[in-house]
Amino acid sequence: MATNTSAAAKQKAIIEYCGTGRRKRSVARVHLREGKGGITVNRKTIETYFPNDMLKMVVRQPLVLTDTADKFDVLINVQGGGNSGQAGAIRLGISRALLTFNPELRKRLRSEGLLTRDPRSKERKKYGQPGARKRFQFSKR
Repeated sequence: MATNTSAAAKQKAIIEYCGTGRRKRSVARVHLREGKGGITVNRKTIETYFPNDMLKMVVRQPLVLTDTADKFDVLINVQGGGNSGQAGAIRLGISRALLTFNPELRKRLRSEGLLTRDPRSKERKKYGQPGARKRFQFSKR
């Protein structure tokens, strides 16, 4: 009887925690894997993807709050929207993924407002107007 010595049999199972976050028009799929704290956004490092330090801080906020910043490698796929919307979507996705890892973190994340989806989005343009709220200039004569 032959033994199975393939590479797949030798490789240990990867434990992964997933979460989805949305903000404005952005959708982020977040995967947490055990690691040393690296964050990858669309196959780029966070430093090259987000030029603004404030946005990097927003993304890291749930990890820093729960003291898990150096326990996980974070793999993120994000699309749609702009920089700010994408950072907010990633933050919500990381928070939800941390809940699948440990449900006891809910109270700490909830108190900081990291589990609440931001409902604000762009208001639609109305007909007969140049924008959502703006009016054409009034002419008396």
